[in-house]
Parts: sequence; C-alpha cells; structure tokens
Amino acid sequence: MRTSKRSSLIHLIYFSRAQLSAEPGVRARQINEIARHAQKKNEFSVITSLLIVDQGYFIQILEGERMSVQETFQRISADNRHRDVHIVEWREITKREFVTSFASAPRTPSNDALFQKANLGPMLQRGTPKASTIYSLAQALQADTMAKQGIDHLFV
Repeated sequence: MRTSKRSSLIHLIYFSRAQLSAEPGVRARQINEIARHAQKKNEFSVITSLLIVDQGYFIQILEGERMSVQETFQRISADNRHRDVHIVEWREITKREFVTSFASAPRTPSNDALFQKANLGPMLQRGTPKASTIYSLAQALQADTMAKQGIDHLFV
C-alpha cells in the first residue's frame, strides 16, 4: 500500500485592510519600513513572499515551511497596520514560485495595466477575492519586476 507523503512546504494567501497614511510620501515610507523588517524576519525563517498593495488593501502570498508560515501569519494578524485579516488560500506546494524573502508591489502607473486586468478591487470590497486571481497577478508582477531588471526567466 502506497502512502502519500505530506509536504511541509506551504503557501498562504491572505488579504487585509491596510492601516497606512493617506499621504503618499508617508505611505511609501511606511511600506519601506514594513519591507525592511519583513525581509530580515523572512530571511531568518526561510520564507519567500510577495506583498501587493492596492486600493487600501494588503494582499500577500507567503511560502515556506508550515510552522514558519504559521508563525509569520500570526505576527501579521496581530500587527496594527492590518485590519480584517482573511485567509484566501492555505495549501501544500511542491516548490516555491516566488524568489525573494520579501518583495512589495504597490500599484503604480507602470504596473497599473496588470492591476486593471486582474480587477481585484470589487472582489476585495466584497471580501471575496479569488486565490487564482491573486496568484496570477502576483506572478505577473514578479515577472514584470524581473523583466525590468533584465531577468527573463527563473530557475526555481
């Protein structure tokens, strides 16, 4: 009898209402501060992630070992910069899809077309974003960022 081995590598997608300043300059500094702290913590915990910031929401994909992702998500849920934190998807994966310990992708004029195509706004407002839509947007944002850096493919 063959038993399937459970993977300890998981990914978690969540969204929350961002509790950040409405002033663009202050907001950018707040996101940079989040990135600086998260990158250090994620490197230590061997987590890869992508944080999408759009229309007053945080949307993030975390990848890593089950316990590390669980601890990271608990810390995020308790952070006062997040309100109404909801898990969209939590599942086992066989390999990582994201390459950095922490990358952020706020909506900007240069990536606005990707956000428009995903059309997450109405889903977020209803509280019903689809994991597949978030995942596709995150993949497109990662590919766009890497293309701007002259990287044309990943070896993950």
